Order: sequence, then C-alpha cells, then structure tokens
Amino acid sequence: MKVLVIGGGGREHALAWKLNTCARVSQVYVAPGNGGTALDDQLINIPITDVQALRKWAQTEGISLTVVGPEGPLAAGVVDEFRSHGMRIFGATKAAAQLESSKAFSKAFMQRHAIPTAEFETFTDPAAAHAYVEQKGAPIVVKADGLAAGKGVVVAQTLAEAHEAIDFMLLANTLGVSHNEGGARVVIEEFLAGEEASFIVMCDGKNVIPLATSQDHKRLLDGDNGPNTGGMGAYSPAPVVTADVHARAMREIILPTIKGMEKDGITYTGFLYAGLMIDAKGKPKTLEFNCRLGDPETQPLMMRLKSDLFEVLWAATEPGAHGKLDQISLDWDRRIALGVVLAAHGYPMTPRKGDAITGLPKNTDDAVVFHAGTAKQDDVVSTSGGRVLCVTVLADNVKLAQQYAYEVTRGIQFDGMQYRRDIGFRAVKA
Repeated sequence: MKVLVIGGGGREHALAWKLNTCARVSQVYVAPGNGGTALDDQLINIPITDVQALRKWAQTEGISLTVVGPEGPLAAGVVDEFRSHGMRIFGATKAAAQLESSKAFSKAFMQRHAIPTAEFETFTDPAAAHAYVEQKGAPIVVKADGLAAGKGVVVAQTLAEAHEAIDFMLLANTLGVSHNEGGARVVIEEFLAGEEASFIVMCDGKNVIPLATSQDHKRLLDGDNGPNTGGMGAYSPAPVVTADVHARAMREIILPTIKGMEKDGITYTGFLYAGLMIDAKGKPKTLEFNCRLGDPETQPLMMRLKSDLFEVLWAATEPGAHGKLDQISLDWDRRIALGVVLAAHGYPMTPRKGDAITGLPKNTDDAVVFHAGTAKQDDVVSTSGGRVLCVTVLADNVKLAQQYAYEVTRGIQFDGMQYRRDIGFRAVKA
C-alpha cells in the first residue's frame, strides 16, 4: 500500500515515520514534507500543496490511503475533494473543520450543544471589543477568529495586553491570521484557571477511540512564562487526566461534540483535539477544538503507539456510512514519551530562517529528532520556520525522559536556537 501524508511540519514527520514501520505499507509520501523527511531515504517528499493537484497526483500514483496533518488543507476542503473521487482519506471535511477554522463557529456550537466552555462574546468592531474588556477586566483571553497556526490566542494578564491583542487582531493583523469570510473577528472569553491537557480522539463518523493523553507547553519560556506559541514541547501520558477526568471529558465534551455535529447535519471524521482546562476539582472545560492532531503532542504519541497506525487508519476510512473503529483497540508503550521543541531565533513573532543546523544525531529506538521548520539543500539542513525540531525520547519516568531529551538536545546547534528547559515539569511536581 502507498500512503500519502499531507503537510510539512513535525506532526507530519512523526506520522510518516510511524506509517513507514507498518507491515502493509510499501511507500510513504509527504506533501510537501520538510528537511527531515527529505533526509530519510525511506520517505519521498512531493512538492505539491494545491488541493486539486494533490488529488490528481494521488490518483495517478495509486495512493491507497491519505492522512491529513495540518488545519489549512482541511479548511480548504482536501477531504471533500479526495472523497468526491472515491479516494480513502482520514480527516475532517471542510464543514466539520469549522470547529477549528472559526473560533466564533466553535463557541456558538458549544453554547448550542451545552458543551462546557468559557463565557464569551464575539466582536468585529474594535471599539465594542475594547469596551467589553474594560467592563470584564483582566486576566482575559482574546482569540482571533481564523487559522493562526496556534498563535491566534492571547492570554492577557493586564488590560493593556488585552487592548493590544484586539488591535493586533482586528486592525493590524500582525499575527498573520487567515480571516474568515466577513473579515476580522475576535472572540473574547473569560480566563479559566487550572491545568491544561490535550485530549485527542479519532472518529470515523460514528465510533470514537481516544488516543493516549498528553500535555503541551504553550508558553515560550520556562515556568509557563512569555508569549503563547504553537507549542514548545509535550509529553505523554498527562497525570492531570485521571480516570475520572478522562471519563468526564468523553461524556461531557467529546461525545456531545460528535453528536452535536451530527444534529447540525455534519458527519465528523478525522482527529478531534479538545484543549481542556481542568480545574482544582477535576472538572474539564473546553478551551478550543482542533480538527487534527496536536503539534508537538503527535511526536510523543507516535513514539508511544505500539499498534499498527496504517491498520487503524484503514479501519477508520472503511467505505460506508461510517468506518470500523469500534473493532480497534490501541496499544501504548508503558513508558513516558517527552519531546522538546527547538525554535528559531525570534520565534514566535519574527522567526529567522536560513540558519544551518549541525550535530543532528542518528535516530535510535528510543530517541528520534522530528523535523518541523527545516529545509534540505544539497547536504545542508537549515531552519525554515519558527519551530525547527522536536527532540523526542522514551524513558521509564518523566525525570529520566527529561534528562535524556536534554542530553540529545545539547549536541544540536544552530544560531539563535531557543528552547525550554523544563518540559514535563508539572508531571515531575505531580
């Protein structure tokens, strides 16, 4: 079987790496891929991003199964395009992807279907947004209504930060948000206290299977300080997701979301990622939905997954009213997986590109360096994006995983390299 992974980040490198180990897979293609997938002689990069061109290429090449990594192609309707030509693809349709591509759609959906989330209002008028913030006070959360590669959320600790975020998103658009139809909008919502976790499931249109739990580290600096990023590291499992929290998340958030989409006339297929805020009493609320795997959560998850990923995706895309995920159970490595993101100079606001990367180690069974923002030209691998690499390891506990990951990290170099030195700190404290 030939398999296509759509995307070019760390999540897609991890998916391609995992699929390449599967028994029935003869070749894995990545479109467009990155420097890491180019370095791996088992993977083939395909420099196509246009949805129709990609579908035509996949048909000509005889691709058996496609899996979509990032949000952009989902919002552009790549799943609808492939399916309309009878091709197997795992991902959310354009209609379903609104859960991520529009924060306003997502919040209204949660309100309509009584899914626990923060109180909110939506604004297109900067003056009204500023007045609302003044009325509510800080801390408060300002979200851009559109795709922003994980950077469209500002957790404002002060009123000044909130006002600045509103101007950024509604007037200047310095965050590079892809606005939805109707122009710039922001969602302003109450600040939720607690501990965050990433709760990711797979859905085939009816059946839902949860992946292992994980926790991302959104802030740039140690101790969860500095600006929000797309994620500076992750580990799995997340101790904050106890058996009780897990059951509540499934019962109160995930299953009502799938059923709510169905009630609204939308069949949900693909990965569904609920960003949870879990309060001191263990009650989860939904911070956001993503219609894809998280990045960098995917890297530790793929390291821990022992099941054959191709067989899981094949069952999920079985033709008919829905797939056969109810016949699948997932097997996970009992060890801890932990990934440390190495980011470019100037990330997250103004990442620098073109810095040569040296000291990349050979991958082993329990340590893999997944590439995200890298490019390969001749024999030189250089930075080409904000989050450059994710050093991901397996170890018997979080402390050992931290030590191992930072030991591998010390050998890698590029100018301006920045990374957090405390990934997994909450689990160590726990």
